[in-house]
Amino acid sequence: MDIALTVLGGLGLFLYGMTMMSAGLQKTAGNELKKIIEILTTNIYMGILVGTLVTVLIQSSSGTTVMVIGFVNAGIMSLTQAAGVIMGANIGTTITGQLIALNLSEYAPLAVIIGVALLMFSPQKRTKDLAEVIIGVGILFIGMDMMSSGLVLLSAFPEFVRVMSTLDNPILGVLFGFLLTTLVQSSSAAVGLLQALGTEGLININRAVPILLGGNIGTTTTGMLSSIGAKKNAKRAAIINLIFKIAGTVIFMLFLDMPIRKLVLAISPTNISRQIANTHTLFNIISVLLLLPFVNIIIKIANWIVPGEDEEEETATIYLDKRITETPSIALGQVHKEILRMTDLVLENLVEVKDSLTNKDLSQSDKILERENLIDQLDQEITTYLMDLSNETLADLQQNQINKYLYTVNDIERMGDHIDNLEQLARYMVENDIAFTDPAMEGLTDLFDKCIQVVSATKTAFEFTDADLSRTVYEIEDEVDRIEENNRNKHIERSNKKICGAKPGMVFLEALSNLERLSDHANNIADYILNTF
Repeated sequence: MDIALTVLGGLGLFLYGMTMMSAGLQKTAGNELKKIIEILTTNIYMGILVGTLVTVLIQSSSGTTVMVIGFVNAGIMSLTQAAGVIMGANIGTTITGQLIALNLSEYAPLAVIIGVALLMFSPQKRTKDLAEVIIGVGILFIGMDMMSSGLVLLSAFPEFVRVMSTLDNPILGVLFGFLLTTLVQSSSAAVGLLQALGTEGLININRAVPILLGGNIGTTTTGMLSSIGAKKNAKRAAIINLIFKIAGTVIFMLFLDMPIRKLVLAISPTNISRQIANTHTLFNIISVLLLLPFVNIIIKIANWIVPGEDEEEETATIYLDKRITETPSIALGQVHKEILRMTDLVLENLVEVKDSLTNKDLSQSDKILERENLIDQLDQEITTYLMDLSNETLADLQQNQINKYLYTVNDIERMGDHIDNLEQLARYMVENDIAFTDPAMEGLTDLFDKCIQVVSATKTAFEFTDADLSRTVYEIEDEVDRIEENNRNKHIERSNKKICGAKPGMVFLEALSNLERLSDHANNIADYILNTF
C-alpha cells in the first residue's frame, strides 16, 4: 500500500508540476501565443512549426489538438491547417521527455525555493509568472523522484516482475501504452513513468518502444472525446490525428523499429531515460516526415469516414468554441473578432436608421430588426463565453481584458438598443404622417453623421487598441454633445415661435436623446481602451 501511495503520489506531483509549468508558460507568453497562431497560413509547414511551438508552451499535445478541433469547429481553420498543427503538436510534446532525461531531480528543491522566493517577493507580474514555471519544473522532478523511489521497491516482488515480462510481447506493450496514456490523459506523464521504470532497471528499451507507440495512439482519445457534439469538419480533424498516430505506429513497428533502436543505443548506450526520450522524439519527427506527403490522402480518408455536411446551427457567434477556452490568449483573440462583428452590425444599423428617420423610408426595417436581434444574441453568447473563460488559469492582464470585453459588449448592446428606439421613432413618424422642419432635419442629419463617425472611430480604436484614436473618440463625442445641445436649444426657439408642432417636437427630442446616449457608450469604450482595470 505504501509503495502504491508513493508511486501515485509521485505521479500526482508530476502532473501538477506539469500543469503549473504549463500555466506559467502560457501567462509568460501572454499574447505571444495568439501571435504564433495568427502567423498560421495554408502553408502546412508553417502549421507544423506553429503546432510544435504552441505545444511546447502549453505542454500538452492533447490540449493543442483540442484547441485545433475548436478552431475547425468554429470554421476558422481548414483541415489542411489542422493537419499541420497536429503533426507539429506531436513533435512539441516530446520536449518534456527530453527535459526529464536531463535528470535534474537533485536540483528540484532548489528550483522550488527559487520559484517561491520570486513568487513572494518579486513586484513584477511577469517575474511571478516565470516563478510558476520554475516551481512547476521543480515539482515535476520531485514527482519523478517519488515515482522512482516507489517503483524500485516493486522490483522485489516476483509478481510485478512477471507482469512486466509480459510486455515483451509488442502487441501487449502497445495496448498497455494506449491504456496508460488514456488513463492519465497525458503522453508526457506516461513517458515520464516509463523513464522512471527504466531508471530503476524495471524496463529496457525493447519493452519501452511498444509502450511509447501505444501511448502515442492513446493521446488521441482526448481529441476524439472532444469532437463529440462538434461539427463534421471538427470530427474529421480528430480522425486525422488518429490516422496519423496509427499509421506512424504501423510503419515504425514494421520497418523502423530495429534501425531506430540501434541509433538510440548508439547515441545513449547506458542512459535508459535518454534512450526513451530520444525514441519518442525520433518516432514523432520521422512520422511527420514520412506522412507529410500523404496529408491530402489522409484528409480524403477522414472525409470518407465522416461524410456529408453539417446542418446550419442556431448560434450568433462564428469564432467562439468552448474547446479554445483552455488556451485563454487564443480565446480572447476570438472574442475580439466577435466584438468587431458586433460593432459592424451596430454601424450598419446606424447608417440604415438614419435613412429611415430622415427620409421616412422603412424599407430596411426588417433588416434592422434582424441585426438588432443578432446583436442581442451576440451579447448573450459572448458574455457567457467570457464568464466561462474567467474560470480558467489567467494572467492578470488576461483577467483585465475579460473585464474590458464584458463592459465593451454591454455598451455595444446598449448602442443597438438606442438604434432600435430610433427605428421605432421612424415607424411612428410614418404611421402618424409626421414631418420635421428643414432646420430640424438639417440638425438631425448633422448629429447622425457625427454619431456614425464616432462609432466608426471607436471600432477602429478597439480593433487596433489605438490610444490616439481613442482620444479622438473623446473629441468627436464632445462634438456630438455640442451639436445635440445646439439642436435642443434651436428646437426650443422654434417651439416658442410655434414653428414646430408637439408630435414632431417629441420625436425630434427623443431622437436627439438616443443619439447622444449612443455616443456616450462609444466614449465608454474609449475609456476601456485607454484605462486598465
